[in-house]
Amino acid sequence: MAVPQAEYELPWGRARGMLFPGTHRMLNTKGISFSPPWQISDVGKPDQPKATELDARRAVARFAQLPIVIAEDDLVSRTLISNLMEKWGFKAVVAQDGQEAMKALRAEQGPALAILDWMMPGMDGLQVCRRIRESEKMVYVILLTSLGTKENIVEGLHAGADDYLIKPFDKNELLARIQVGFRILELHGVLAARVKELEEAATEIGDLKLRIPL
Repeated sequence: MAVPQAEYELPWGRARGMLFPGTHRMLNTKGISFSPPWQISDVGKPDQPKATELDARRAVARFAQLPIVIAEDDLVSRTLISNLMEKWGFKAVVAQDGQEAMKALRAEQGPALAILDWMMPGMDGLQVCRRIRESEKMVYVILLTSLGTKENIVEGLHAGADDYLIKPFDKNELLARIQVGFRILELHGVLAARVKELEEAATEIGDLKLRIPL
């Protein structure tokens, strides 16, 4: 029985690989087995709008300057996800592991969104989450993993992740979760600005009280 073929996109163009029935495993052109980070059903199909297809243009128009840090140690998955970000028009910062991700996040002056793979050598996604929360930097974290039990989800969220996406995932679901993350960051920014205004107003009121004779 012939093994079905599937096409997938890489930076240097389109390539074909063998798809194993009932799984999401493929063989690349060098015969190396790998799993794409999203569902095979979304790979190799024409870019035709679906009922659930999302349009990234509105999000890009509002949040194009907010960086998305992508930490993924697998070259193929990292390339595919970063290509998606580029296709959608987002500002992507690519990291090969958790340490590079932390360095990239520290370099950003304002808020950011991070897409972190859980299983990475050295500093994994959970450790990055914990360090982000210890630093109190405003980062919306989406944790990617093939671990899908309730215990894993609880562990990931408890470590500081804001959202959790199980591989293989639908790319439109990823886009939807990115849009949610940007809205949360925007609301946080508005709230922080209001708090600053209230603090400045309270300071001015305090100064006026000192100047007015009793």
